[in-house]
Amino acid sequence: MDDRVVLPHFSGDVQASSRIMVPFEGEGEGVEELSWGQMELWGGMRRRGTWMPVGYALPVAPGTTVAEVVAELRFALGRYQPMRTRLRFESDGRTRQVVSRRGEVALEVVDVRDDGDPAQVAELVRRRFWDSAYDFVNEWPVRAAVVRHRGLVVHRVMVMCHLVTDGFGALVMWRELSERGSDPGSAGVSLTAMQPMQQARWQRSPAGRRQCAAALRYWERVLRSMPVGLLADGGAAQRPRHWSARLTSRAMYEALIVLAARMRSDTSPLLLGVFVTAWARATGKDAVVTRVVVNNRFRPGLGESVSQVAQTGLCAVDLAGLSLDDALSRVRRRAMAAYKHAYYDPEQMEELVERVGRERGEELDLGCFYSDRRLLDRDPSVGVRVPVEREVLAALPQTTFRWESKGDEPSERLFVFINPADGVVDISVFGDTEYVSPARMEACVRGMEAVAVAAAFEPTAAALPGVSAEA
Repeated sequence: MDDRVVLPHFSGDVQASSRIMVPFEGEGEGVEELSWGQMELWGGMRRRGTWMPVGYALPVAPGTTVAEVVAELRFALGRYQPMRTRLRFESDGRTRQVVSRRGEVALEVVDVRDDGDPAQVAELVRRRFWDSAYDFVNEWPVRAAVVRHRGLVVHRVMVMCHLVTDGFGALVMWRELSERGSDPGSAGVSLTAMQPMQQARWQRSPAGRRQCAAALRYWERVLRSMPVGLLADGGAAQRPRHWSARLTSRAMYEALIVLAARMRSDTSPLLLGVFVTAWARATGKDAVVTRVVVNNRFRPGLGESVSQVAQTGLCAVDLAGLSLDDALSRVRRRAMAAYKHAYYDPEQMEELVERVGRERGEELDLGCFYSDRRLLDRDPSVGVRVPVEREVLAALPQTTFRWESKGDEPSERLFVFINPADGVVDISVFGDTEYVSPARMEACVRGMEAVAVAAAFEPTAAALPGVSAEA
């Protein structure tokens, strides 16, 4: 049933706007504990005070109709339980997922004046969806709109709460929606991957408890031996306190092609090694302990799941006395152990960290995070010519660095992201300047480029030549 409601205009380019209520129905309903992936992300959302919206405003294929978008939206909410999942905050302090079998969600239809800019209007809609407060208890975690220009649908906007899915789950969703095509009657192939309610039940099973216990044992070994004070910068916090910056480097991209070809590896573990080495140099310390975001898609039942299953693994590496080649190789080996033990109950893990910290009489600083957000093209060396040193060095002047934001919205102490990009390595760094100075943040990302280029052509050089940033 279409229930059209006139909405307030929010741009001079908008001629009219209305809302279509899209009914949906799917298999599965109930109340369950959060899955481990949901629980870990929910903890991060609470620490940072955000509902972590994800989404886009993009052009659509020519000929796309409102009816097709309605049909696709109805299909997606029926098929994927996280899109019809809300939260319940219990009196005992627990947060649970509530999956509904049926309901209806709004699709906004925004008509742009003939002389207006539909791309700009679509971006304004995305920003409004993104910046508006989200009600975890009563609101569906999906906000959708189409933008029409001269009677034709030209753009589509979708913003979801990150609890719906991680990036790899989003790829599965887009692929399945594309394979379904525009046939409103298509039911798609049957769903076999575990959805979050099923994940939560497996996690309480004997197999799930064994997995969690193994992860806890691994983490405890690392926690008992890790050094402390790894993020102590010694400087006063800036005002505003939380800063972010971005570096893009063609030279680093080409150096990674050289490394990937020589070390017979995709670039993901190599980039982690480059980060670990650069961060050790920036801090002037031999050891690095970082929490690496692991997609967990290699686990049974999770590869094709449209859900949030990523968690952090704990990677601890001492680089003292190593060459660059040996440092990258050691990080790659340690990363495998971190990946293996990155599926666990976050509440039990939090209790473990607190207990070991008390027993050691020290704060265990686990505030350094790293995430490779590239979903595709992690092995650019396949089928391409490996560049020579002079070509990599010639690309160095193209590197750009800029500070992007300074604010008081909470962030982790240090979070480094590798962003999707073509032909360059694109790095974002977020830092809490009470723990990491801006100088050290910049030294880290610039150091990543220096480490990558040196490792490509001077593999026997020392990983830690005593370089550190001024605090």
